[in-house]
Amino acid sequence: MINFSQLAEKYQTPLYIYDFNKISQQYESLKLAFKARKAILAYAVKSNSNLSVVKHLAKLGAGADCVSIGEVRRALMAGIPRYKIIFSGVGKQDHEIKEALESDILFINLESEAELGRVEMIAEDLNIKARISVRVNPNIDPKTHPYISTGLHGNKFGVDLNMAKRMYLKAKNSEHLDPVGIHFHIGSQLTELEPIREAAVIVADLVRTLQAVDIELKFFDIGGGIGVKYDDEVTIDPNEYAQAILGTLTGLDMTIMCEPGRFLTANAGYFLTRVMYEKQNDEKRFVIVDGGMNDLLRPALYSAYHKIEAIDNDGEISPADIVGPVCESGDFFAKDTQLPSFNHNDLIVVHSAGAYGFGMGSNYNTRGRSAEVAIEDGNDRLIRRRETFEDLVALEEEFLK
Repeated sequence: MINFSQLAEKYQTPLYIYDFNKISQQYESLKLAFKARKAILAYAVKSNSNLSVVKHLAKLGAGADCVSIGEVRRALMAGIPRYKIIFSGVGKQDHEIKEALESDILFINLESEAELGRVEMIAEDLNIKARISVRVNPNIDPKTHPYISTGLHGNKFGVDLNMAKRMYLKAKNSEHLDPVGIHFHIGSQLTELEPIREAAVIVADLVRTLQAVDIELKFFDIGGGIGVKYDDEVTIDPNEYAQAILGTLTGLDMTIMCEPGRFLTANAGYFLTRVMYEKQNDEKRFVIVDGGMNDLLRPALYSAYHKIEAIDNDGEISPADIVGPVCESGDFFAKDTQLPSFNHNDLIVVHSAGAYGFGMGSNYNTRGRSAEVAIEDGNDRLIRRRETFEDLVALEEEFLK
């Protein structure tokens, strides 16, 4: 059990708390599911990029899926071997491509024919051969929130099958490109297995087509996106997930690349915030807390549900909105949820906050981002200090005139 009151006293609020033992359990469950096949679990760094989180996963044997050169640098700093790092994303700048190639990471995922041309040109300038993969968009509906759907032709990610074939042929005939992998990722928070299996079938068939023209790929990158339970979702069993993928690869000797993010960290994280006031506007009850949408954006951005828990409180229950101090009506964590009456300084925990929580935070309203704490084997430690006002203005004050 996590002693939230003790942590609030020691580190103050608002506060992110991560259970590293839970992260380990999630990682091992997925690793076990793929034990029958050569596989690399490349942690999706964007889900929670704290260096200590990434280092913890590095110690477990994880690779890293990165979507900026900053994330590549984080992965290397945290001890992820360069041969387990992949670089994805639709908008890589030239300097990012150059640095990734110079860092000799496993491969770069390409998302357009134009990007292939840039990578080839930069590799030629460096006089090296760039290991690449192509992200295929299989046009499969992932049945998830539209903001996190990535596998339809209406999404910005990847290329269609015909374009992918052309790109692989160009890469095969290039002196400076080495096609080593193929990639697909149809979306995040996936709770149905069939769309994933359908996408894998399509991409595996493309691999066989490429083999017919002597393009032998080594890595079958299935992306990530396995959903987690925020409320009452029925989630995908890791073993069933692995078997659905492996069942499509008959006759193919390839290493599986899997990019778990939310699956590893979401339910290992908690956001702890303190009640400042209650107020009543006519029949509407508001609970005003010290955390805001700048700390945890998902409810405002996605109307996302997070379980709310009142700590050490058995007051009378009634509907309330939990809102923060940010000057926006969209600044809320829950609406019309059944909660006890609160006093000043009472604590509230927002559950399932370990993925896309702190990383999507901002300094809106000149608010410093919260501290982050790790819990491991019953011990707590600070892994990111709370931002101060001085931190926020440090990049501006020298330019005051």
